[in-house]
Amino acid sequence: MSTYDKVKGLCFCLHMILLLWTLLLPCLFLCMLLTATLVVLVMGVRVWLQANRNARRARDGRPTVAFFHPYCNAGGGGERVLWCALRALQNRYQDVNFMVYTGDQGVTDQQILDGARRRFNILLPRPVQFVFLKHRLLVEASLFPHFTLIGQSVGSIFLGWEALTEFVPDVYIDSMGYAFTLPVFKYLGGCHVASYVHYPTISTDMLSVVRDRNPRFNNADYISNNLFLSAVKVVYYCLLALLYGLAGSCSDVVMVNSSWTLNHILTLWRATNRTCLVYPPCDTHAFLQLPLDEDSDRKCHTIVSVGQFRPEKDHRLQIRAFRKVLQKKDAGLVAGPGGRESLRLVLIGGCRNQEDEDRVLMLRGLCQELGVADRVEFKLNVPFEELKRELGEATVGLHTMWNEHFGIGVVECMAAGTVILAHKSGGPRLDIVVPYEGRQTGFLAEDEDGYADAIERILALSPSARLEIRRNARLSVTRFSDQEFEACFLAAMEPLMGTLER
Repeated sequence: MSTYDKVKGLCFCLHMILLLWTLLLPCLFLCMLLTATLVVLVMGVRVWLQANRNARRARDGRPTVAFFHPYCNAGGGGERVLWCALRALQNRYQDVNFMVYTGDQGVTDQQILDGARRRFNILLPRPVQFVFLKHRLLVEASLFPHFTLIGQSVGSIFLGWEALTEFVPDVYIDSMGYAFTLPVFKYLGGCHVASYVHYPTISTDMLSVVRDRNPRFNNADYISNNLFLSAVKVVYYCLLALLYGLAGSCSDVVMVNSSWTLNHILTLWRATNRTCLVYPPCDTHAFLQLPLDEDSDRKCHTIVSVGQFRPEKDHRLQIRAFRKVLQKKDAGLVAGPGGRESLRLVLIGGCRNQEDEDRVLMLRGLCQELGVADRVEFKLNVPFEELKRELGEATVGLHTMWNEHFGIGVVECMAAGTVILAHKSGGPRLDIVVPYEGRQTGFLAEDEDGYADAIERILALSPSARLEIRRNARLSVTRFSDQEFEACFLAAMEPLMGTLER
């Protein structure tokens, strides 16, 4: 190549660099301008919100702690955590106001408090203030038939913004798992923030299910059977896990309800020094009053399952395992007198909507198909007294949900005096069905054969051996009382509540 060609090539390169620079410079300037505008806007919003909070605090003369619980008028375990937490804080901190952000419409403050007393027997020492949010639809799963997790997460940001503009608290507690609201309240509202996590929005187990192309209720067959769609979903989950971890890491105090949840939150949020385990309060008092005697005179052993008719509860597994036990009973391979008429499976649960009712019809059809319909009963939305009676008469308490974060139903079965048979995963494996002072408290299984074998082993035990396991289980559930929860919750919240006194 001649010297002329080299010079010509060099000139061309210089021209291209100059051209790129002339294009890049305005872009850089525009980015800097937009960034500066955004920073000024955020700071302006933060100053405005903090001015509102200071004016409110000067008017009230005391600080306010707010709980974000859009479904506070429901009757689940998460709501029991909310009301027990409020009762504990009100008893400890007399000079602090408390309020709840809720999305419930068509109810009054007093009706919500009456509902809490009726469902959970919890009466607060003094009234709380409610802020009624108008856009709870933004966190409804039905609004996002696809990309549900990211849709609900983004929706929670907007719902959190609505809450913040309605009322700016001093301390904000997310008690329902909407981690993406934490940075909104911390960085825009200038609040101290805490969270009680029942179940991580995304978990490493969910990633494993998709990566291994394992079909489950949250991983449809058409995705698990397609390599490309599975790869796309893995990328989607990884990005969501990254964002979820960033949002959760904003929390000044993190409380989790089980060892299973703790392990996942430590992995995702990386807030080891700010995270603690606080078991949820389980109302076992009524179940503990049931008599605990030997069951040697029982002519029919009942296996009871308690749980909403949701897909993740895996009632199909219960029915299929029960069918195997009946087949062995008919063949004389299961201990105990009588044939199949000596065993009975009772599925107790609630139906939230038409989808759940359709699922019950499908399960009834499965019973007909497997030939066990005469030995399986469905009891829907039963009153508490009937639930207590069924558990009191049952021999086995059955639970089949994979990776349940805690398992209040498992605790209730153990308190009622059944021999519990739970899934070997999640909270039941790590926290609940564990040895008590070195003694057995129940059984664990993973698949159809494992459940059938475990039921056979339970029925083969002598009445006195079953009674020993039931006693151990009942003694072990005292760890999940209201008193234990309130003591642990107050200890975890003490650093944040201390900031209110400064």
